[in-house]
Amino acid sequence: MKFNMNKKEITTNSSAETKEFAEMLCAQWLEINQRQNSNWLVCLYGDLGGGKTTFSQGVAEELGVKGVVSSPTFLIMKKYLSEKKVNKKYTLYHFDCYRISDAQEILNLGWDDIIEGENNIILVEWPERIEKILPKLRLNLKFEVVGEGARKIVFDK
Repeated sequence: MKFNMNKKEITTNSSAETKEFAEMLCAQWLEINQRQNSNWLVCLYGDLGGGKTTFSQGVAEELGVKGVVSSPTFLIMKKYLSEKKVNKKYTLYHFDCYRISDAQEILNLGWDDIIEGENNIILVEWPERIEKILPKLRLNLKFEVVGEGARKIVFDK
């Protein structure tokens, strides 16, 4: 499937398409980041079942992460190492802030070091729970269920 990246939103019609979109977006970022050592922070907004974890699985697949990638709801954060043959290693941090009542809980997990480190890809589900500690430089994606398996994903800065 081809995605028009010039639009402010896209619609995927299945979990496979949502993963494919995530893989393509991640591949584009990896290409841009080849000559840098920056981080990629993606905030995933949307209701339960909206496609946030499916998107995260697509990013993990693009990075060549081994094993199952599931929502870290009860752990709050999961860390994965990339296995993809690129010019550098990346670390994928997958946060789920659904059960967070205070942003300090995320800070206690080493948030500042993760954000300030190099070559980290940081995916945050339920970012509205930690809005006050999120940097301004990030990609916001808003997921909305629009039908059986279909998701509208809106880009927002």
